[in-house]
Amino acid sequence: MENQKVILNRQFALGSLLLTFVFFAIVSINGPANAMKIKEVISPGGIKAWLVEEHAIPVISMHFAFRGGASQDPDGREGLAYFVSGMLDEGAGDLSSTEFQEQVEEVAVKINFDATRDFFTGSFKTLSERRDKAVDLLRLALTQPRFDEDAIDRIRGQIITGLKFDLNDPNKIAAREWFKLAFPSHPYSRAIKGNDETLISVTKADLQDYVSKIFARDNLTIAVVGDITEDQLRQMLDRAFGDLPASARLSAVPEANPPAGPKTKIIEMKVPQSVAQFGHNGLKRKDKDFTAAFVLNYIIGGGGFSSKLMEEVREKRGLAYSVYSYLSPYLRGAAYIGGVATENKSVGQSLQVIRQVFSQMAKEGPSAEDLESAKKYLTGSYALRFDTSSKIASQLMWIQIEDLGMDYIDKRNDLIESVTLDDVRRVASRLLKADDLIITIVGNPSDLKKVDKNQQG
Repeated sequence: MENQKVILNRQFALGSLLLTFVFFAIVSINGPANAMKIKEVISPGGIKAWLVEEHAIPVISMHFAFRGGASQDPDGREGLAYFVSGMLDEGAGDLSSTEFQEQVEEVAVKINFDATRDFFTGSFKTLSERRDKAVDLLRLALTQPRFDEDAIDRIRGQIITGLKFDLNDPNKIAAREWFKLAFPSHPYSRAIKGNDETLISVTKADLQDYVSKIFARDNLTIAVVGDITEDQLRQMLDRAFGDLPASARLSAVPEANPPAGPKTKIIEMKVPQSVAQFGHNGLKRKDKDFTAAFVLNYIIGGGGFSSKLMEEVREKRGLAYSVYSYLSPYLRGAAYIGGVATENKSVGQSLQVIRQVFSQMAKEGPSAEDLESAKKYLTGSYALRFDTSSKIASQLMWIQIEDLGMDYIDKRNDLIESVTLDDVRRVASRLLKADDLIITIVGNPSDLKKVDKNQQG
């Protein structure tokens, strides 16, 4: 439950060393791929991982993921995957929650878990000299979680408390309601954290059932970076994951496409400014046009102050402090999503400008100057994704998940550079549907009090 779990931060003995090398770079700023050698390692038990060896620093970073995530939550048990992510370090094997955490601190290992819509993810970082003891704790967490009732009640209470805070966050409400509107009757419509009713319904048996179905060797993607050899990694893989079942038992998830808009939903909240989330169908990661769409999105709303949305909504009209867009591909669908926050009196005008940007870009596309500026930034900034061992491990994990190939890091910037003006204009025409936006607004928009009932969700 990394960056989401509602608990006090625990201090690790490893912290001082990791802080010392927090900006440790395996790669140079000019070429991430040229400074690393990716190897595929297969353990005696058949567990596969990608490895980048780096022996200058005595630290090992590992990122791993199981397919499934919150899309596998049963009806009426929404939030189960997220609940599991908060429970795995709350005692395992013969170790109670307190004993497990004491071992974590003594060994100096950092273990985190999280749940997304499609994946259950984990990260692991340890000193190489304490590798075996650290791996044993990870193995226990994955294969023998205790799910003690007192820990269940405590973590449940913490998540529910967090959800209450979320009820006062317009951005989180707008996002939650957008997915309900965009993916009706589909697992993607459900909140990853669940809600009070579904969380109260979760039992120890539910937690155990989720783990038994999702955590399996054929359902696992792993990337490791740091002070470890191929032979040592083979042993570590079997030690950490070898006791998992051979095969997962995933429930089928149907394809999902956001319905055609326009659809608008207003959630009343007494706040000085309204928050709106807008979007429609997007492109999957393996779509032939994804790279061009990625470049296009930088131009439209992904490029911060250099984006068209920021220029038109903020710079020219002063309607909002921030406006943005991003591509959101999933295993069973994809969305193109954006957001804006503005005064209640300016919501309608802001959305009108956003539609105008979409419409103009769909019709005319960006300029050659826009394209070259985007490509220059996207290629130049790519190395920043590889400036720590943990970032590298994360990148390698997602490259595997997205089936982009071991040579993707080498060819990624070339793929960006190969995008032509005709490509982005064609993709703009294909992707952008100004009249089909699905919109959720949280606040008290004075210029949108009357929304056409045919558009309301």
